[in-house]
Amino acid sequence: MDINNHTELIRQEIIKNHLQFTALIQDIQQCTGPLELLNELNAEGREKITALRSSIDKLTSLSETKINEKERTELLAEVETYKKQLTASLGAFRKANVISACVIDKLAREDLLSISEEQQNALRKRRDKQGLASASNQVTEKLLSISRHLAETTQKSGDTLDTLLTSSDKVSSTKNELEHQQQVIVQSGKLLGKYGRREVTDKVLLVLAFAFFLACVFYILQKRLF
Repeated sequence: MDINNHTELIRQEIIKNHLQFTALIQDIQQCTGPLELLNELNAEGREKITALRSSIDKLTSLSETKINEKERTELLAEVETYKKQLTASLGAFRKANVISACVIDKLAREDLLSISEEQQNALRKRRDKQGLASASNQVTEKLLSISRHLAETTQKSGDTLDTLLTSSDKVSSTKNELEHQQQVIVQSGKLLGKYGRREVTDKVLLVLAFAFFLACVFYILQKRLF
């Protein structure tokens, strides 16, 4: 497949996944429960984060195959833009989760308070401490899982940024080396031109010396014969 076509396909993949991730963030922010639905939306969001990171990494790898320095620089700048968009989306993802969790908790408390006193007493009898602790542990584990995943994503984003910085340093080093070679080539051309002019001068002097020698021989022969 042509590199330019492959690059365009990856761009479209990034844009599609980013739009879907943005839509998921809005769904999470508007989610009012139940908690299982929020967990499902978070699972889809983590999949989109992974897909986005994979596509951005592919685009970064393609930048190393670009022969044209301008194209490589433009592609790296585009990768940096996608990285910033992903970072901003991660922040929105966290904020949406906090908002949704607060809304679900508020609605749960309102539902609990709306139950009649008799129903509350009956409900308290049915619920034991172990059940409450189990539900609380499940919620805590889910939140910790989300937090760990976001931390891993942030770490991987930092590693990718370090890779981009290293690639940028390599590009700058290559550019400096090419400029140095260009200066050497220019100096070599000047020296060759100088040596070429000197060679022509030497030939002219040799011809003049030979002509002078012939003139001397002719003069001597003329004096002796005549």
